[in-house]
Amino acid sequence: MKFDEAYSGKVFIMSRSDYESADAVIYGMPMDFTVSFRPGSRFGPARIREASIGLEEYSPYMDRHLEEVRYFDAGDMLLPFGNPAKSLDMIEAYVDRLLADGKFPLGLGGEHLVTWPILKAMHKKYPDLALIHIDAHADLRTEYEGETLSHATPIRKACELLGPENVYSFGIRSGMREEFEYARTSGMTLEKFEVAEPLKRHLPTLAGRNVYVTIDIDVLDPAFAPGTGTAEAGGITSKELLEAIVLIARSDVRVVGADLVEVAPAYDPTEQTAIAASKFVREMLLGWVGKPASGA
Repeated sequence: MKFDEAYSGKVFIMSRSDYESADAVIYGMPMDFTVSFRPGSRFGPARIREASIGLEEYSPYMDRHLEEVRYFDAGDMLLPFGNPAKSLDMIEAYVDRLLADGKFPLGLGGEHLVTWPILKAMHKKYPDLALIHIDAHADLRTEYEGETLSHATPIRKACELLGPENVYSFGIRSGMREEFEYARTSGMTLEKFEVAEPLKRHLPTLAGRNVYVTIDIDVLDPAFAPGTGTAEAGGITSKELLEAIVLIARSDVRVVGADLVEVAPAYDPTEQTAIAASKFVREMLLGWVGKPASGA
């Protein structure tokens, strides 16, 4: 994929055709090679784009219009099917290039393992990086069924790269006992079940920090997002996730990149999952793009 060419497929609503003038770049990572239950999230990025056509361009949450943000939809990466290691290397190199060009990377997954190479690229540019992780699952395993490259391991890897004290997880309601014990003893922050209220407490401690945000759509209750590979009952509402995105936007945190992962359209014939995801992406664009990064 050439960055300076307009994507020939469907693009996120109001995407510009000019890469060079864009502040943010939307890119898809169609990878679901290591999922532990239901595959299909590789089709998520395309469906989120298609669902965006139903959005209003104006957000009453942010009081901003999409025409006020310059972003380019680069389409989906061409990842080698069935080869996670090479795919992860390609994602890291891709984000390296975006950061070198001064772009805000906004990734669409794909399984949650795709966040790992992004964090490696982000950490190279922002050594003080902190992570906000919004998810149903702890993702703190060192391996899953003997495989270290798994969608169950990216946040453990993030702790090892960034330091656990720089990792903040919210909405967690699923994981092994050992994962919760690791969270308790390592120094990371893990807030169970809720997102918005604990965010209010922790955002002041991240003021002025460069922060990457990763959102797994399965943080939502399956009533709001059935189209995901590993749905977990007991989740938050779409309203609460929107509130969380707005809270981050109105804080003194400097978001330097983000992703939204694990939309699997095949399990949601109503398309409410992709519709919700596209709205979250709109709010992420309007709320998080344009804040100057610390030290950048």
